[in-house]
Amino acid sequence: MSEPWILLRGLTRESRHWGAFALLLAERDGVLPIDLPGNGTAAHVRSPLAVADYVDALRAEAQRRGARAPYRVLAMSLGGMVATAWALRYADEIGRLVLVNTSMRPHSRVCERLRPAAWPALVRVARHWDGGEVTETLIHGLTCARRDTLAADLETWRAIRASAPVSRANALRQLAAAARFKACAAPRCAVLVVSSRGDRLVNPVCSARLARAWGAPHVAHPWAGHDLPHDDPQWLVDTLHAGQITASAENAAGRAAGRG
Repeated sequence: MSEPWILLRGLTRESRHWGAFALLLAERDGVLPIDLPGNGTAAHVRSPLAVADYVDALRAEAQRRGARAPYRVLAMSLGGMVATAWALRYADEIGRLVLVNTSMRPHSRVCERLRPAAWPALVRVARHWDGGEVTETLIHGLTCARRDTLAADLETWRAIRASAPVSRANALRQLAAAARFKACAAPRCAVLVVSSRGDRLVNPVCSARLARAWGAPHVAHPWAGHDLPHDDPQWLVDTLHAGQITASAENAAGRAAGRG
């Protein structure tokens, strides 16, 4: 049996935010959601300022929970940066990598990584960080295109925030880590880049440019927002099983040359 998918969420979000997606994926594959330091089960931990330190924490947690490399990793946003750093530093440990609505230097500009139109709402999120009702409503508006589950989503998200609150300091440290991260090369593993055309937080051009630079396949959802696993979980599960996760053209060519 294949190793489970390690699932990594983004800025200030945790394993419970995978919602229906994790349940649907678990029907076909194993899943192993792991929280970034400062979030969820690790909310008591001080979030690092460097993405490399997140990698160290996640590697240790994966090993503690009995996962065996090479890992399959699906990660979004900040989690995608951490997963990329993991694949670059420990190439033999990551076999498949799926990046959802992520961005990173040098492939994206600041105004693409956080759309200017979203900045006023982000300022309000920061101002009302300790007010769960206002904050979660703002985050939903920024990240989700699907509105039919709004009331249930907010009830669940507010309960999550109440049970494992992310501190304002950790939120800022995670944001700083994301801003500073730079991917200087393409991972050697099989990669799939996934984006949402309706993403109001991160410009989808970030994913398109990243896939082009790495020679990796890129699949775009036609209407979902930044939180694609929330908006269309079944589509994302189906995409994982569509056979589109391949090594980059450059790395495949390099391996072929090495055999010649």
